[in-house]
Amino acid sequence: MAGATDYIVIFGAAVRPDGRASGSLQRRVEGALAWWRGHRDACFLPTGGVGRHGPAEAEVMRTMLIEGGVDPDRILVEDQARDTLESVRLCDRILRARPDVGAIICCTSPYHQPRCKLLFQMLGYSVILPPMPSDRPWLPLGKYLRFRGKELLSAPYDMLQLALWPRLKAARGGEE
Repeated sequence: MAGATDYIVIFGAAVRPDGRASGSLQRRVEGALAWWRGHRDACFLPTGGVGRHGPAEAEVMRTMLIEGGVDPDRILVEDQARDTLESVRLCDRILRARPDVGAIICCTSPYHQPRCKLLFQMLGYSVILPPMPSDRPWLPLGKYLRFRGKELLSAPYDMLQLALWPRLKAARGGEE
């Protein structure tokens, strides 16, 4: 699409008790910045609310992006989402209000990328999965396998929820 802007959506991960990014969150931002260095016309959309520790994951990422050389005017923030599906829904709301959306560049841990891609595609977006740093070398095997298993269970559930979302929203009188 002529004049279209790609949006680098970075999915949240834990924030440490001291307010710094966890290793997973750092790797997601590093992967996003690496892709952006070759595609400087893209804008960023970090997503993630306050988890166990504040501040919001998206705000921590915003700070990291600015420190990485990104112009603050090229960063939109979604700082309310509590999970992947809510991130996709809230990012969709932000993106639908913009006239220039090209592709979604899905930046998250590699095991999480397929679910995020499917959800955005269900909403009609073109999605690119850039190479991302793996969490596997840093996570204990049991934890990594739990994360992979969660993806297998969550993907069909989230897809069903997203497919039913318009009906559920209408049944509640248009409320989110």
